[in-house]
Amino acid sequence: QVQLVESGGGSVHSGGSLRLSCATSRYTYVSYCMGWFRQAPGKEREGVAAIDSDGSIKYADSVKGRFTISDDSAKNTLYLQMSSLKPEDTAMYYCAASDHVLLGANWGNQYEYNYWGQGTQVAVSS
Repeated sequence: QVQLVESGGGSVHSGGSLRLSCATSRYTYVSYCMGWFRQAPGKEREGVAAIDSDGSIKYADSVKGRFTISDDSAKNTLYLQMSSLKPEDTAMYYCAASDHVLLGANWGNQYEYNYWGQGTQVAVSS
């Protein structure tokens, strides 16, 4: 059973920074995509960033230049460094994993992911 556990959420003021972590266990797929999604109240879940096993990285336009996704395979941990946070970044953030590389815009399709964490809340005040 693959497990994903997020941490690092919290409350910050506009312009602040946070680093989210996603610890993974029993994830042994050779080809995969790991992603971060977020869901604000009353809104649909949206893709924020993703990284494939081949090193390809994608970002949503709304976070380009502010967020950085990375992974540490030795620690089996996925990260999302968030800087210059805005109130509109407020949401529950989820870590997700797919058992295959996702091409094109599929990285942002939540239904392409097999495994999900429980989420970590991020709140940005103005």
